[in-house]
Amino acid sequence: MQFTKNLLLAFLCACSFFTYAQNLSTLKGYLKNNADEPLAGVTVTLQNTTSGTISDDSGFFMLRNLKPGHYTLVLRAIGYKTQVKQVSLNQTNNATLKITLDDNTVDMQTVTVTGRSAVQESNRQAFNVTAVDAKKLYNTTLNLADALDRVSGVRVRESGGVGSDFNLSLNGLSGNHVRFFIDGIPMENFGSSFQINNIPINIAERVEVYKGVVPVWLGSDALGGAINIITGDRYRNYIDASYSYGSFNTHRSVINAAVTSKKGYTLQLNAFQNYSDNDYKVKVDVSDAYTGAYTPNAIVRRFHDQYHNETLIANIGVVDKRFADKLLFGITLGKNYKEIQTGARMVSVFGAWHRRGDIVMPTFKYKKVNLIKGLDLTLNANYNLGTEQNIDTVNGRYDWYGTLKPTGSNGERSRSLYKYKNHNGIATAMANYRLSDNQSIAVSDVFNTFNRKGSDVLNPTVTANELPKKTQKNVLGIGYTYDIKDKWSASIFGKQLYQHNVTGNAQGQASTNKFGYGVAATYFVIPNLQIKSSYELTNRLPEAQEIFGDVENQEGNPNLKPEQSKNVNLGLNYNFAINSDNRFLVNANAFYRHASNFIFYRLNNNQTKLVADNRDGVSTIGGDGEIRYSYRSWLSVGTTLTYQYLQNLQKYEPGYTSVSLLYKDQMPNIPFLFGNSDASVSLKNVGRSGNNLNISYNLLYVHAFWLYWPSYGGRNETEKKYGIPQQISHDVSLVYTMAGGKYNVGLECRNLFNAYLYDNFSLQKPGRAFYLNLRYFFNKTHK
Repeated sequence: MQFTKNLLLAFLCACSFFTYAQNLSTLKGYLKNNADEPLAGVTVTLQNTTSGTISDDSGFFMLRNLKPGHYTLVLRAIGYKTQVKQVSLNQTNNATLKITLDDNTVDMQTVTVTGRSAVQESNRQAFNVTAVDAKKLYNTTLNLADALDRVSGVRVRESGGVGSDFNLSLNGLSGNHVRFFIDGIPMENFGSSFQINNIPINIAERVEVYKGVVPVWLGSDALGGAINIITGDRYRNYIDASYSYGSFNTHRSVINAAVTSKKGYTLQLNAFQNYSDNDYKVKVDVSDAYTGAYTPNAIVRRFHDQYHNETLIANIGVVDKRFADKLLFGITLGKNYKEIQTGARMVSVFGAWHRRGDIVMPTFKYKKVNLIKGLDLTLNANYNLGTEQNIDTVNGRYDWYGTLKPTGSNGERSRSLYKYKNHNGIATAMANYRLSDNQSIAVSDVFNTFNRKGSDVLNPTVTANELPKKTQKNVLGIGYTYDIKDKWSASIFGKQLYQHNVTGNAQGQASTNKFGYGVAATYFVIPNLQIKSSYELTNRLPEAQEIFGDVENQEGNPNLKPEQSKNVNLGLNYNFAINSDNRFLVNANAFYRHASNFIFYRLNNNQTKLVADNRDGVSTIGGDGEIRYSYRSWLSVGTTLTYQYLQNLQKYEPGYTSVSLLYKDQMPNIPFLFGNSDASVSLKNVGRSGNNLNISYNLLYVHAFWLYWPSYGGRNETEKKYGIPQQISHDVSLVYTMAGGKYNVGLECRNLFNAYLYDNFSLQKPGRAFYLNLRYFFNKTHK
């Protein structure tokens, strides 16, 4: 309640400044070359002021909060003549310009690049961050999880095909250790209909991967890092539609569109759909349900793994107004259907059990830069009214041949029609105040509430369904930054965490307070050589699903303790050119983590579900790196490699007084060596002028790792079944773009050589698959 009052007070304060803001104007425009193509990366400045920006991929730029008067606009870009233009602004009009830059015939070796893309700017932060340019992947069928799996230090592990459960590992820490955000808004309450492995890459403009230390403006209790998906608003009047079809009867559709009037009224729509039968073949030990005949390493087809989801995101409001850069009211609607083929291991097979879910989530977004001079304010709120249902009504047992053997009256696992709501809401507020050109203070607050309520018509008297399952969490952060652009920067911050849980166990209610802090710094040895370092004492509070379970394959543990970690990161970023044709990029990062009360997942007692548990201590040491080479604008080659060693530091197992056999053992079921290599060739004017062909290749490598504790499994030939073997996968794609990117056709082959690929507890992933992708893009500003 107190937090709600604070949010309301902040919003009223915002309103009180509207009168001041009404005296300011906005200057915006679109930049193109002589071929009528949009120009990205153009440096736009106003002489004798501190106002400046860089044009985006559509050639669009915007300078806000300008006092009425006469200005000199300066435009600079590599390969183009510098242009100077006089502009007049008054209190009643905002200026919109359309400017063409002329080619510069000067030798390119004498030109200095002054502009950077948003991705490049993100990578130059003091924090250990890698930004992914999502726009380069728009003509593929990749989802956000697929794209992240190609980033150094990141490993995305899925339990199967489209719509399967996933677990993202970042520098050795995984699951809820890593937090997910969309435009800085936590995704903790989005439900099963809206997860990164069913969100198409076209939703994002870029994705920022924070490894280790997380900045205070991302209000979270992350232990190992954060993923921030930036959707952006590059295009104000556009439509971007794509459809793909592929193996295992897989269909994907995406539509992104926006309409914005000259007065700033806007309607934004994002819609996507995924469908797949996921009926790929797997190799598994099979027993006949009736005869008990056992067949090791049988090749069978998944027969109960259909998945589909549909999602619509709509926002209506205003942009670029004097009182708000963005004021949007929205709704997110979605539903999903998922058949459950296996439990936590493939020997546990089902043929009728499934899950349904939906999302009904009203949203509010407000942002204003320079609400008063130097103060930026962002407010967000959403509340998920959606439902989830677990449906297990068939009284029998299936085998991998799809044969049903009737048994008792307990369903396939636990007879159920349990339907529930999580009543999950999030409110965030972030204020940043610039004390001077070099100094700023940021304050953020994130409040999260969860209250699961449900009923089961098949089991109306089950006590567990009536037990309270409530949790509230608040993360308050404050940070100070000193920045001398392109020379050095340092940030220091603190976070106060609070959680209150109400459970059905003996404790009943419990409250937790934790404090963490950190510092991050970077120094530019030369403009293109950057070194980074950061340290953080961070805490993470258990999530609702870890405490109460997910009503599917995860068992709850109400006795989980908060975990704490000391994180150290060192990084280096160097990009250089031998000449104007040959460019190199080198990234290298080293990290150390020491976590206490470390939360990890293990199999429950009967090995049918996962359960979160604590270990006294776990240390992680490792590093990741990337090397990339490009030749002119048509060839790009790169490779990433990650090594991470997680060691168990719990000396005594519960109930034992002797030193555990597992003490200083390597943590099981976590890949410790993996990487990617990729190459792409871009050929221009293929077939006709303006048509381009891109050919790309990607290799995934995962070294063999232990499924169970190595000290229990042994290392001889007869016990290799306890390990997950080395995996190598090859993907290739061809994308043909026509009419300057308006029409696009893509062909993809994933897992080209049909390798056996495994992730969580040896759950097998799809074999060779082919996809056709068609995309249409129209942007009014291109005309």
